Amino acid sequence: MAETRTLADLKDLTQSAGVATPAEEPVQPRLDRLGRAYATGRRKNAIARVWVKPGMGKVTVNGRELERYFARATLQMILRQPFEAVNKPQHFDVVCTVAGGGLSGQAGAVRHGISRALTHYDPALRPALKAGGFLTRDDREVERKKYGKAKARRSFQFSKR
Repeated sequence: MAETRTLADLKDLTQSAGVATPAEEPVQPRLDRLGRAYATGRRKNAIARVWVKPGMGKVTVNGRELERYFARATLQMILRQPFEAVNKPQHFDVVCTVAGGGLSGQAGAVRHGISRALTHYDPALRPALKAGGFLTRDDREVERKKYGKAKARRSFQFSKR
């Protein structure tokens, strides 16, 4: 009969046998030589490359100001959500390039990229961003059209006669 052991039992065995377990080392920030944190964000068909650095809260998207690129207030709010989750709304400058998809998908991709870049800049921000759901990539995509159908699921109109 096989003996079942829990994880705690196995840890006790390794410690008593003198086997060294890897120590939890603190996660270091990942910055480039200019002091910026880089991350890639994705949503629908949009891909955003995002650089975050300390600053006054200026956001530049594809060389344009945030208000000019994302004119709708809801899209601007989506971009600012990660900063509000960590209570640092005006502490970072963001430079990003985004391509593909529509404006809604691009805003979601930039938000995902900002969240990931913030965790690379300061790993202590990860729990707040994770709790808000900003680090999870929304993997929903548009369903493809099938042959024999008018759209992805819609059938052609049925006529009995």
